This record gives sequence, C-alpha cells and structure tokens, in this order.
Amino acid sequence: MLKLNFLLLSLIISSSSFARQVNIDRVDQMADFPKPFKIIDYKKLSQDFDKTVYDFKAEGEFWPLVWIDRNNDNFNQPTLGIYTAMGDSRQGPNVNETFHESLNAMGAVLGATLVGIDKSNQDGMNYVGMLKNYFNRTTGWNIMQNNTSPAAGSLGGGYGRDWWYDVFPNVLFYSIYDRYPHEKDFDEMAKSIADKFYEADRILEGNYNFSYFDYGTMKPMMNWICAQPDVAAGHSWVLYSAYKKFGDKKYLQGAKSALNALASNRINPSYEVLMPFGAYMAARLNAQEGTNYNVKKMLDWTFDGTAICRKGWGVIADNWNGYDVSGLMGSTVDHGGYGFLMNTYDMAWPLLPMVRYDQSFATAMGKWMLNAANATRFMYPEFLPANHQTVPELAHITKGVIGYEGLIKRTSHPEFAHTTISPVAQGDGPKWTPTNPQASQFSVYGSAHVGLFGSTIQKTNIEGILQLDLLATDSFKDPAYPTYLYYNPHRTSQWVEVLLGDKTYDLYDLVSAKFVAKTVKGKTFIKVPGHGSAVIALAPANGKLTYDGGKLLVNGVVIDYKLHKPFFN
Repeated sequence: MLKLNFLLLSLIISSSSFARQVNIDRVDQMADFPKPFKIIDYKKLSQDFDKTVYDFKAEGEFWPLVWIDRNNDNFNQPTLGIYTAMGDSRQGPNVNETFHESLNAMGAVLGATLVGIDKSNQDGMNYVGMLKNYFNRTTGWNIMQNNTSPAAGSLGGGYGRDWWYDVFPNVLFYSIYDRYPHEKDFDEMAKSIADKFYEADRILEGNYNFSYFDYGTMKPMMNWICAQPDVAAGHSWVLYSAYKKFGDKKYLQGAKSALNALASNRINPSYEVLMPFGAYMAARLNAQEGTNYNVKKMLDWTFDGTAICRKGWGVIADNWNGYDVSGLMGSTVDHGGYGFLMNTYDMAWPLLPMVRYDQSFATAMGKWMLNAANATRFMYPEFLPANHQTVPELAHITKGVIGYEGLIKRTSHPEFAHTTISPVAQGDGPKWTPTNPQASQFSVYGSAHVGLFGSTIQKTNIEGILQLDLLATDSFKDPAYPTYLYYNPHRTSQWVEVLLGDKTYDLYDLVSAKFVAKTVKGKTFIKVPGHGSAVIALAPANGKLTYDGGKLLVNGVVIDYKLHKPFFN
C-alpha cells in the first residue's frame, strides 16, 4: 500500500482526467429535465405510510389494512397480515387470515427501517421478528417465501411456481437482516438460505433456464411460466451478502458462479425485478473482488426490455400526451407501456449503490433516477388529474399513502373505452378474482416499498438537482463515508449547496477524481457540470491518504474504487 502526503496526492489526482461516463441508450432517450416536474417528499410519504398502515384501529372503508395471523405457521408465534391491495377479497381476518405476502410485509419493514423507524420495537410490537413465519420450514424449503404456507394459495406461495417469487423474498430478508443483525433466529435462517442457494447453484451448473427451483427436493422445474435465468442475480446477491456476513469463501464462490451464469446469457434474460441486482453485483465484485464483469451489458438488459418470453419487460422511456413517464419499470409494450410502482421503487435499491462501486454510470443513473422520481408520483391520486384515473372517486380511501398499482399509456378499463386519455393510473386487482372491488386497483404491496425512494432522495437548492444517497440501500457494505450522487439536468453548470453540519470534511468527487473542497463544514457548495454529475464522498478532514491497487483510501476506508493511475505502480 502506497502512502502519500495530502498535497502530493491532491496534485496528482487533480491532474487526472474525469471518470469516463458510459451511456445507457435507453436513458439517453429520457428527458434531461422531465415535465411536468415535481419531486414529492418521498421520505415523508414513507413515514406517513408506516404510521397510517400499521394502525390496527384505522377507520374507514377497507381499513384497517393490517391484522394478526395467529396460525403460527413455521414458528410458534403470531405474525402480521397486510392486504395486498385495498379491499382484496381473497384476504383478511374474516376470509383467509393466512393469506398475506412477504413482498408486502418485508417491503414495508425494510422501507420504514430505511427512513429511521425501528420496526423491531414499535408500539410494543416486533414486526421484524414476525417476518420469521415466512421462513418455510414445514415445506422443507427452509428459505423465505412469499407466503407462510402452501395453504395460503398465492402464486409463488409455499410451493414455488414462479421463481422470482421465491428468490426475491430472500433478497428482502437479507437486507432486513443487515439492519437487524441480532434478531433471534435470523443467523440460522440466513445460513440456511445461503446454503440452499449455494447448493442450488452447484446443481444448476450454470443453467438457470427454468421456471422455478424446488428447494425442498433440490431440483430445477419447468411449468407454464417462462424460464427465469435472471434469478441468478438474486442468488448472487444473497450469496455475496452471506460471504460478507459469515466470511465463508464458498459463498463468494457461489456468488461468482451465479453471476457467471447470468453473464453467459446471449439473449436478455430479464423477467421481473432481479436484473438490476445483477448490474449491482457486477460492479461490486469488480470493485471489491477484482473480477471483470460487463456492467454495461447488465444495465442494458435491465433497461432495454426483453426480446423473448415476457416481451418488452424493461424501463419506459417515453412521453405520453405531454407527460414524461420515463424511468418507470414494467412492460414497455403492454397497451403502449405499463409501469409499476413496486418495480420502480425496487430499481433504486441496487442501482444507486452500484454507482459508488463504478462511477462510470453516475450521469446515466442520476438522469434515470430524476425521471423515475418525477414520474412515480403520477401513480398517487393527488398528483394526477381525476380524468386520468380509473377510480378517482375512491381516492379518499387511500388516505394519501396508497398509490395505484401502475401507470399505463392506453388502458382497457371500461370507463375509458371511447376516450384517448393518456396516461391512466390503474391497477390489476379486479382481474385477480371476480370478487375483488374496484378499490383493489390501489396497491398496498407496491406502496409498501416507498422507503427505497424515501431513504435515498433529497432535494437541493437547485430545482432538478437531487442529492441521492448511495449508502442508504447498500447491504453488508464495507466501512464507507457518506457518498452522494448529484445529476445536473441543466445545460449550464450549477453550484449545489451541501449541508455538512458541525463536522469538518474533505469533499472528494469520484467523477472528476479530485478533492473539490478541503476542511469544510456547515454549508458549502460544489460545482456540477451541465448535463453531468458529481459523486461526492464526505471524508474526514486531513485524513491519511493511501493508494492500494487502484483504490483511494482515507484513514483506511475506500473512497474511490476506480482511481487508475499507472504511474503509481
């Protein structure tokens, strides 16, 4: 490890070139400054969702949205039920109290935790511990699943028909586990999950082209659902998290093996929500383990839309009748495009921390996030004109915290049969069962993930420039200093205010590869180039700088993983 004094290293770094920015074609198609423009307070929305939804005494039609399930599936304890959609007739204490989804419950716990709410001790309730019931022991799978038992009857329940439904709950669990490492039984559960995923990857031998995997019999399976090779990204993410937690190198080997399987696909393998985690894993393994995965290829797969199976599944880049709707994840072809609330929230989870491991994509991810943050609000009734909603007369039942399931370009809803109104906020709840009311278009499960935006997005003094937290959603990370991404949608450079508080920092920009301010505190300003970005790490002032194999460290903590200086060698 090479040690250099601050002045010498600052001079060398300042003379270096900017980190080359890599374009993502679909992001290039998005508006630099989306219109109509408004960034809502997602942190407050996250806090309001938690306070409103976790109210057992809530009054109003279809409320409360929570109940206690006392069937004690898998663990000898009650757990929490949350409606998947408002008024969902398949669920509830008087219908089927065991039918509730972990994607909803864990998304809500994670989201609330990310915005500072302790869900392990809230009004005398341990909602974190209650999640254990989704760990399916009675089925012999011994991983987290979307339901507590096969009897719940949901797609992707305790029998696994749809692979992502079985893998994604474990990604959610591991992220929660990182925030609540001392929760009883979580260590054993986490090890069981990692061992199952490691063994499954070994059995699959690089071939993930199956509908699902039976983690009880340990056999890959095919059914009427498309093959989902992108679940390899979920396997890789969980296994690397297990490696960082437990230190067992077999998990690192499994993480690489699963990502190798994903990277070997010749055709875009995206299916639902897991492909972005592949891009994240590619960048992180490259940065921390010295691999050479093609991050751009996985980002292109994430954004472009699939060519086979679930045709067109990707990220929307379009303007619908004067509304910039770019950034929403979902179908790019269904009725002209159909973006979903949960999927869009979930993209921020891996793609923002990815930038800290590879700042080459800072401008692309900043531009995408600005568009996504702007367009996502259209799924909430108060932010879209009533004539662009399928059930505006029911908006009051959401109490301002539940959004529609998605936003579609051309809806087939009967009320819009003879109109050309676009876009339209709607949901698929009434299609799930004939008894579901129109209110089920409001998505509780999608709205539950709002904390992924709430914990990462902060407005600045310049309209359109967001401060995006690159650490908030990063799980099992090595020690790191606060790091923020700023994308400038304006043509000209802008001076952005950074509030530092009472501590003194040296500000290092990963994009320009130089320190942009030294020994500053309180309020300071950074210059962000037009249509460009800055990634600012808040390092302790006057810290010891060292350089180690392409990495820049301050007091032994990496602040730049990609500082390539050949004359240092």
